[in-house]
Amino acid sequence: MRRGKEGSRGERDRDRDRDRDRDQEGGRGDRRGGGGGQRRGRRFTELKLWEIDYRNERLLRKFISDRGKILPRRITGVSAFYQRCVTRAVKRARHLALLPFVAETYK
Repeated sequence: MRRGKEGSRGERDRDRDRDRDRDQEGGRGDRRGGGGGQRRGRRFTELKLWEIDYRNERLLRKFISDRGKILPRRITGVSAFYQRCVTRAVKRARHLALLPFVAETYK
């Protein structure tokens, strides 16, 4: 079925209105779930930790799930630089048996 010029123009106007509403809300719309939340804290810079030590297992456990997986950056809220440092430190601690590779319930 072929549409006339009015049909396509009305569709464009609706899309433009939807984009304008989304910009006013400050979010991404309904599909991906918001974006207007609070900004996450800078965990390492606030604590003045410039190096992440693999021997500090109490700190590293905050970046590991209950199954033993390393949590992704979008969940932890740290920068890419510090996420790489955390990943490296967790892998070193696992190799030296300071942290588990797998949770005890899954062994």
